[in-house]
Amino acid sequence: MAVIQEYDALVYDLDGTLVHLDVDWEEVRHAVAAVLRPRGVDVDGADLWSMLELSEEAGYRRLVDETIAEFEREGARRSRRLPTARTVPADQPVGVCSLNAESACRIALETYGLDGTVDVIVGRDSVTTEKPHPEPLLTTVEGLGAAPERTLFVGDSERDEETARRAGTDYVYVRELER
Repeated sequence: MAVIQEYDALVYDLDGTLVHLDVDWEEVRHAVAAVLRPRGVDVDGADLWSMLELSEEAGYRRLVDETIAEFEREGARRSRRLPTARTVPADQPVGVCSLNAESACRIALETYGLDGTVDVIVGRDSVTTEKPHPEPLLTTVEGLGAAPERTLFVGDSERDEETARRAGTDYVYVRELER
């Protein structure tokens, strides 16, 4: 695709962009609640990402991250390749910046033979912050040896778009590449 050729590097989100992870997020929410409730953390009415924040405050972030990652890894094994995976070039630096665990990203990429074309993978657990903070995307761009202003981030959410804005990269919604 012509727009991709205009950039020195490309960074893709994973879930909803290159693959669809087969994860029942409501089941994950219940599992995380089951980890936190016995430890005295009030999770009533909290969504999964709120529970992740609560786990950080309560000192259980690593345990909760691992609980989520187990579901993500299994979902990566059962994932479905999306049409955008065809746009991943073999002749440009390519990264993945995801809210999913890095290990789940690796499994999904290996499952569809994309691991050989992706040079850098930054997951939720690779750095100390997560999207929409710019650190994960900037870490990916830096690992590719590129400049943010010469990088295109391909994603599927407002969170991805906000991350790109904060990091100083260009952004395109995956649906635009699928046309």
